[in-house]
Formats: sequence, structure tokens, C-alpha cells
Amino acid sequence: MKARWIIFVLVTVAVMFGCEKAVSASQPEVKIEKRAEMSIKKEPFGKTPDGKEIDLYTLTNTNGLKARVMTYGGILVSLEVPDRDGKLGDIVLGYDNLDDYVKNNPYFGCIVGRYANRIADGRFTLDGTKYQLTTNEGPTHLHGGVKGFDKMIWNAEEVKAKDGVGVKLTYLSKDGEQGYPGNLSCTVTYTLTEDNELRIDYEATTDKPTPINLTNHTYFNLTAGSSDILGHELMINADKYTPVDEKLIPTGELKIVKDSPMDFTRPMAIGLRIGEVAGGYDHNYVLNSGGGEMALALRVYEQTSGRVMEIHTTEPGLQFYSGNFLDGSITGKNGIVYKKHYGVCLETQHFPDSPNKPNFPSVILMPGDKYTHTAVHKFYTR
Repeated sequence: MKARWIIFVLVTVAVMFGCEKAVSASQPEVKIEKRAEMSIKKEPFGKTPDGKEIDLYTLTNTNGLKARVMTYGGILVSLEVPDRDGKLGDIVLGYDNLDDYVKNNPYFGCIVGRYANRIADGRFTLDGTKYQLTTNEGPTHLHGGVKGFDKMIWNAEEVKAKDGVGVKLTYLSKDGEQGYPGNLSCTVTYTLTEDNELRIDYEATTDKPTPINLTNHTYFNLTAGSSDILGHELMINADKYTPVDEKLIPTGELKIVKDSPMDFTRPMAIGLRIGEVAGGYDHNYVLNSGGGEMALALRVYEQTSGRVMEIHTTEPGLQFYSGNFLDGSITGKNGIVYKKHYGVCLETQHFPDSPNKPNFPSVILMPGDKYTHTAVHKFYTR
């Protein structure tokens, strides 16, 4: 009897095991997609005409997003983010090689400073002393002058954080460079996070009072190069902007955007009313946050790809530039010809010509103080 019972149990277990194997075999195999590893890669990107080697850093998060930054100009060379189908696309304008950046770069992806945007006649007075800066847009000082930060070679080191990977760039702007007072020690850190954010942190200190206004001048195109940016739907969190004169210098007025083509308080296609703006959009918006604390500055959505970009910043202003001076004379990455309105710049900043506008937020950095500025670009789809 005992032997029969043992045989029964063994047969039952064998049948059950066989059934389980049969059921398992009948189920479709579940494939687990491998996620990319978070990584930083450094590689050469060529040499400048005077023989200086330039490095390129590729930042990759576990979702596969990639940001490439080079030491020449601190330039964001490429930024690959997915569309609604998960296909990665490079959403920033630029070149395939260093030579083109050196020879003819309309500020693609670069760090601009000491002073981003315009200073009228390249002049300002600080503590009773008059300063004359280099001028490079007629009589105007634009984006740091003849040789601004966009043309400098930055020192670089890799940065690893618990929420992402990054590269820290440093540069010492010496007293008198482009006419500015004081030795200015600058740090700009690009971090690609696990939340699909590209974070840019700016810091600077000085040994003399000096104006400072750093930003990044990337031209974005959320179609990844398939069309212009006029169909991008843009929301800017600003009820006012700073009108400009014929030289694109602010008049000093803070003007309400309501009931005008400058109003992007609700999402609107960039091209919807651009014809009503002389020359196109190239204006500074007065962000409702007022600066000082991190806040949403804008949201831009591209319908065909489903890509959305939000920018959050600690700065009081945003320069919205619709690529008006692109004219088809530049052939960029992958042989794409950059025609008018092929990229949009959305630069977090202080207001243009602030050293000459006492009613604008101060841009003067004092010895012993630290300049800080953060901009976070967040990406998702809908």
C-alpha cells in the first residue's frame, strides 16, 4: 500500500510538472528592452587653426537621451531626444565638424558672455568710471564682443551625480578682456538627468565690480530638421516684454503683451502672427516669476513629432529669437540648409542693455559675491 502511494505521488508530480512546462511553452516570450547605460565619453573633435585640441563630451542617460558638448565655446553640439514613437532625433542646429564652428558660427549652441545680448554703443559707466567695450554689430556690443566666450576654449572635467551625468567647464576672463573690468572666474556645468532634463548651471566670481549676463545660445528645432519652427506652439510665462528701437536696444519700457502679436501667455504657433512683427521675433520677455527662484519660463510643443520642451529658470528674462537672420547660406549637420526661421533661440537671461537701464534688474557682480543662474530644459512627448 505504501509503495502504491509513493508511485501515485510521483506520477501526479510528473503530470503537474509536464502541464506547467506545456503552459509556459504556450505563452509568448516577453522581451525586456535593454536600457542604455548612463555614461560620459570623451573624444577629440579636431584642432583650432592655431593647433589647440578640442574635446567633445557625450552624455547619455539610461533612457538613451544624448547631449554632446565641446570645449570650444562650451558649445552644445547635439541633443538627441525621442519623439512620441520613441525615435531619437537631434533637435539643435549646428555643424558636423569643428572647422565650420570656427569659421562661421551664428552662435549655434554656445555659451555667450560676459554679457549676453546687446549693450548700446558698447558703453556703460560703473562707479563713476566709463568703460568702452568692443563692438561687433555696428555700434553695438553683442554677446560679449568681437571675441566673446563663444570663441574661447574652456577647461573641462567629467561630473557624476546621483541623478545624471555632466561636464563642468571653467574659464578665466581676464581684467580688460573685450573692455570689461575685473578678473572673472566662470563655471558652466551641463548635466543630463535621469528625468530627461538638460540642466545648465552658471557660476562666476570677480575681483572688481563688473556686469555679467551668461546664457546658452542654442537654436532649437523640435522637428529634428524636417521643417522650420513656425508651426511650433509656444507659451511664454510673461505678461510684459521690453520694446526695442531700430538697433534692437530696449527703450527702457516694460510693455504689456496683451492684445498684441507679442502675447504668448497662451500657446500660439510662432508663425501665426510673426508677419505683424517687424523683422520677426527678437525680443526680451519679462518673466512673471521675476527671477531669483526656479520657475517655468516657457513650454514649446511640436505637433508632428509630439516633442515638448519646457524651460525652467532662475533668471528674470527670456530672449525669444525666431531665427530671422538665417538665410539659406549655411549648410549644417547632415547637409541640411538652414533657411529663415529654421531654429528658435530661447535664452534665459537678464535684460539687454541693463548696465545703462537703472530701472532694469541689476547685472553688476561685486567682489565677494557669486553670480548664479540655472536653466533646466525638460523633455517629454504628448
